[in-house]
Amino acid sequence: MQTQTRRQFVKRTSTGLAAFTTLNVLPALAQDPPSERIRHAVIGTGGQGTGHCRGFSALPHCEVAAVCDIDPERREKAAASVPNADRVKRHEDYRRLLEDASIDTVSIATCDHWHTPVALAAILAGKHVYVEKPCSHNVRESRLLVQAARAHNKCVQHGTQRRSHGESKAAVQALREGAIGKVLVAKAINHQLRGPIGRAPVSDPPAGVNYDLWLGPAPVRPFTRNRWHYNWHWFWDYGCGDLGNDGIHQLDVARWGLGVEYPHALTASGGQLFYDDDHETPDTQTVVYEYERCHLIYEMRLFTPYGLEGHDNGNVFYGTDGRMDIGRGGVVITARDGKTRRLEGGRESNLEDFLAAVRAQDPKRLSAPIEAGAISADLCHLGNIATRLGGQRLVYDPVAGRITHCGGREGEANALLTRTYRAGYELGYRG
Repeated sequence: MQTQTRRQFVKRTSTGLAAFTTLNVLPALAQDPPSERIRHAVIGTGGQGTGHCRGFSALPHCEVAAVCDIDPERREKAAASVPNADRVKRHEDYRRLLEDASIDTVSIATCDHWHTPVALAAILAGKHVYVEKPCSHNVRESRLLVQAARAHNKCVQHGTQRRSHGESKAAVQALREGAIGKVLVAKAINHQLRGPIGRAPVSDPPAGVNYDLWLGPAPVRPFTRNRWHYNWHWFWDYGCGDLGNDGIHQLDVARWGLGVEYPHALTASGGQLFYDDDHETPDTQTVVYEYERCHLIYEMRLFTPYGLEGHDNGNVFYGTDGRMDIGRGGVVITARDGKTRRLEGGRESNLEDFLAAVRAQDPKRLSAPIEAGAISADLCHLGNIATRLGGQRLVYDPVAGRITHCGGREGEANALLTRTYRAGYELGYRG
């Protein structure tokens, strides 16, 4: 997609993306000259990545042109899920995909420890990026990703898609307008049942899998099924626990609703009260983020097959004149007198918002820009650091990028703000 053509296209579509249905996608694609379509690539084709393939393919004026995954079985399945399956290029190595100058945008749905390395490489290759949450595996990566996006003026959208939802936007607007008075506390609640994973023995990787490339910057460990598809979330080498996996959605909404960024301090506690298996990350975790005029409380319980506080995963805002609940069931405001009212709003697409910003060549149009995503990701990382160091009260300086207080364990805490990258897999951008 050439720059001049894109500019001409933007002029003709300045009102944004039109509404669409699956039924009219294929005719729209057929009518568009190839030069006027965004050519998109998906890197990482598990459940989320395959969803990206379908989601981007369903958008007008967008074509999934390539997919990339270490697992050949997943790679083929994802490619087969799009309308133009016969024309989709397949790659094992993301670096080969990024060499394709015809690719305009990429989405990244790999393991967490690959999010930033791939995103940085994509930005340097001239691509716009949609990166799944959390955008980084550590705080240093967050900082580099923000710097690279700004330096190269690329649209980098974060996968905290609730920022595109009409209900969430209506909720935040109502909070700003004082719907429940002065908001002093927000809860980000992650409670669900995630069953045990057992103990998996060392085994050979699946046939055709380049396990060394899958490990990438992480230390070399023997392959086990529990370090593989999805269960990698529960190992610190590759994931960020469920705080970074699912809790980041609730944490991001809480932070958005409160209108806050980095806290002046936080306290965390967590561990395994339920699991007795290969998990390294907690099944139970509480983090209190302290701000000057409010508190943000994260609560995680992965052993609860039932809804709490009126819904499952979600948020509760507590104000001087009432409370607001945000969950999968919608947004409900409860006044001091017990009367309730529901807020309505559409469910817009985070993917659609991303492509609209790309067409406009304007990162400011992103609904979940990397600057916001990086802060929410960092709150997850800082909560995990405090938890891993035994429930320390932690003070982080976002300007210096340093932890200035952690109960005498500042050295250990600051070491966890980054990682040691395995030789040959160092970050390709240093800021």
